[in-house]
Amino acid sequence: MAFRRNLAHWRRRLSQLGPGLITGAADDDPSGIATYSQAGAQFGFGMAWTLVFTYPLMTGIQMVSARLGCLTGKGLAANIRDRYPRPVLLVLVGLLVVANVINIAADLAAMGEALRLIAGGAAHVYVVSFGLLCLVLQVFLPYAGYVQWLKWLTLALLSYVAVVFSVHVPWGEVARGLVWPRLSWDGATVTMVVAVFGTTISPYLFFWQAAQEVEDLRAAAGGGDWTHSAAEVRRHLRRIRWDTFIGMGFSNLIALFIMLSTGATLYAAGVRDIQTSAQAAEALRPVAGEAAFLVFGLGIIGTGLLAVPVLAGSAAYAVTEAMAWRGGLDLKLQRGEGKRFYTLIAVATVGGVLLDFSPADPIKELFWSAVINGVIAVPIMVVLMLLGGDREVMGGNTIGARLRWLGWLAAAAMAASVVAMFVLW
Repeated sequence: MAFRRNLAHWRRRLSQLGPGLITGAADDDPSGIATYSQAGAQFGFGMAWTLVFTYPLMTGIQMVSARLGCLTGKGLAANIRDRYPRPVLLVLVGLLVVANVINIAADLAAMGEALRLIAGGAAHVYVVSFGLLCLVLQVFLPYAGYVQWLKWLTLALLSYVAVVFSVHVPWGEVARGLVWPRLSWDGATVTMVVAVFGTTISPYLFFWQAAQEVEDLRAAAGGGDWTHSAAEVRRHLRRIRWDTFIGMGFSNLIALFIMLSTGATLYAAGVRDIQTSAQAAEALRPVAGEAAFLVFGLGIIGTGLLAVPVLAGSAAYAVTEAMAWRGGLDLKLQRGEGKRFYTLIAVATVGGVLLDFSPADPIKELFWSAVINGVIAVPIMVVLMLLGGDREVMGGNTIGARLRWLGWLAAAAMAASVVAMFVLW
């Protein structure tokens, strides 16, 4: 009986995983994989500490995003629209959309190149195919089924766990890198720290998780309005804590495994110049073997299929909320109510595909998306923290002291990263 009760308990807990898990997994997109691969190839295990440091920070700021969506019934952009001047809203949303489209292009390019390395053929054909697949699933798959599909795609990240256990990892050195790294704080080191921070704490994740909380509540209410009793608020906040802690922990753990796999192979073999996730996969082939190369490459494709819809979806949520339009993945295209929302998803996805056919350098696309994300993250995080502590917005459920400290520390760390980036320029 005790075993059955425990099994039922953990089944309930796992069923509560949703927006936080998907958001965390989407953070490890092909662009993120490239950054973590660069960190492992250039510094071995010396950058592992950054993932320990950023875990509580990203958990705190994402929890504020989730609470804002859940307790107000509106996404982040809608709350900014209600409380701040319109130019502030339009600038932040505009920069987010530009960064997301560039990021979509970089992710699709990495996915196409990864499949070309594995199966041969033309990378551009694969880019178009992946873009269309992501678009069709978002537009035509019902919301409940689509979320389940995204949850299953998070398992693609386990491929990087498999890579680590297929190569030799000196765990003593890993422990030293986590606890007491020995780094020379030159320009290259600071640049990599900035890159990891910017990759781990990204603005599109704030918009996505807040909007997904709204979607989940709308689905639970049968598409109508909902009200919060005190007991329901406590239940939702417990679920958000569990979901976000697990989702962000999963995200950073996988990022750590990517660093470990490239640090134990590429860094050990003297391979330092890794610019993209596809290059990291290709470089693994002669060093770690065909199996490690194949698993790493398939992981890029799986995480891209998860991340591209999140990038396009978060841009669509931000624009529809900013313009006070109705939006959401639960809307029906054929009834006309979701035309604007799905058109925005299509524009973002197709824009990313077309960018891959332009003369733009995919490596520079990665760089500029990271720069824009890093710059706009700071004001968005400040606004998010102000909203979370605003009684007119949150009622009696403003964020507590612990979340305030974590959120403001995350904003300060990101601001310091941006300042360091400009100083290095």
